[in-house]
Amino acid sequence: MNIPMLLQHPHRDFLKVLLRTLFRRYHFILPSSTHLRSGIPRAQPFSSLGLHPAKWMLPSNGLTRKLCLQTTLKEQTEGLSNKEQRLVAELYTGLIQGQRACLAEAITLIESAHSRKKELAQVLLQKVLVHHREQEKLNKGKPLAFRVGLSGPPGAGKSTFIEYFGKMLTERGHKLSVLAVDPSSCTSGGSLLGDKTRMTELSRDMNAYIRPSPTRGTLGGVTRTTNEAILLCEGGGYDIILIETVGVGQSEFAVADMVDMFVLLLPPAGGDELQGIKRGIIEMADLVAITKSDGDLVVPARRIQAEYVSALKLLRRRSGVWRPKVIRISARSGEGITEMWDTMKEFQDVMLASGELTAKRQKQQKVWMWNLIQENVVEHFRTHPTVREQIPLLEKRVLSGALSPGLAADLLLKAFKSRV
Repeated sequence: MNIPMLLQHPHRDFLKVLLRTLFRRYHFILPSSTHLRSGIPRAQPFSSLGLHPAKWMLPSNGLTRKLCLQTTLKEQTEGLSNKEQRLVAELYTGLIQGQRACLAEAITLIESAHSRKKELAQVLLQKVLVHHREQEKLNKGKPLAFRVGLSGPPGAGKSTFIEYFGKMLTERGHKLSVLAVDPSSCTSGGSLLGDKTRMTELSRDMNAYIRPSPTRGTLGGVTRTTNEAILLCEGGGYDIILIETVGVGQSEFAVADMVDMFVLLLPPAGGDELQGIKRGIIEMADLVAITKSDGDLVVPARRIQAEYVSALKLLRRRSGVWRPKVIRISARSGEGITEMWDTMKEFQDVMLASGELTAKRQKQQKVWMWNLIQENVVEHFRTHPTVREQIPLLEKRVLSGALSPGLAADLLLKAFKSRV
């Protein structure tokens, strides 16, 4: 029977039966523009309907997701020029082949604030995501990389620890990527980006990639593109991703929404530690490591370890299968580093076996999507012509006390909604 002729049949029940029986193993995508008000497709040739017969459908949602990704990718790619398509193809090919230069250029592309480059970045990310899903399937559904967030107050020895820890991992055959987030100056907007200077040995290791990124004032010290950079690093074959974040504060919750494990590094001699570190951050930690536990600092390190062991018993557990641990380490002598890695692997195995890690990653993707929506909506609001005209005037009135901040915000929102 001729498929195009079948699809031209105007009877709704016939089409329902047709799609349920003859084509139940196929996935079709019908653009809304091809439907009449009754929901019945117009009589058009098969190709013009935009129907794309896919591979055999499986009971799981994995193939459906893949087909949606491929359809979205096709739509995005069609809007690019030949030169742009070649650029994206070259970056993608080099990235999945493990070329560090292509990875660096790809991360630079996603960090760009230029609107056109943002579009190119999304096309590249979509291609990497399709590849990522395929590799996860080959890996029996297990994550391709272990994502670890590192945080701690200034002077805790984060960079020193990462260098020693990273060298140990690369010697064991792992590929390590370090995404070090540097705070940007509120005055000049610039960053030192000096993490590579503190990790001289690791930066020369061909199995390690260090990428410092400025926060640009982003809350939490985690750039809006950090999550996308993680995906690119995993696409480049790096199986351990370390995200070093800025300091410790309430805003550091952002890193917990993109990693599998959150590690808190604390120095042994920093005054009253339990008062100095916010309770919320301790609750987010899956592992607490007391650094610089060598020489004269061994005794203070043991005391701080005992205090945190007691404190963690009083806090609510985030996981039903994992109890946070407190350990002592020294990046100078290497004491405790191997045991720390064993603990981290134990955490990964326990969380994978229980299914908590998979559920956590799914939840993180949704949270990050809404974070990006919120950020983009604010940017769209600020650049709206009517709002942009009124902002200086209303800000001046708020500063002079003639208008309350709440009323000024309401006026701007009304102006925005009236012209959207």
